Amino acid sequence: MALSPVMLIAILFVLGTLNIAANKAVVVSGHPMIEALPFTLRENGGRLAVMAEALLLFAAMLLAANGFPSAGWIYVIYSCGTLVAAWVILTGRA
Repeated sequence: MALSPVMLIAILFVLGTLNIAANKAVVVSGHPMIEALPFTLRENGGRLAVMAEALLLFAAMLLAANGFPSAGWIYVIYSCGTLVAAWVILTGRA
């Protein structure tokens, strides 16, 4: 059974919001790995990194709404990986 485009977009929106929040939390966490990021991604609390995440979300939602549901599922997999990585960093397991 396939998911309707509206449901997929809703899932993408929720995951994207969580992804953006996790990205912001990691950038401002002060974790030593963040120092390896280029300065442009760290300055101003990581605004450029957050904007890139928002653009990825927007593109995935736009593609999913216009007949490319596989782009949405790729973003779901990407978001799950990013959320797991953020959890690992924020809980000090990395």
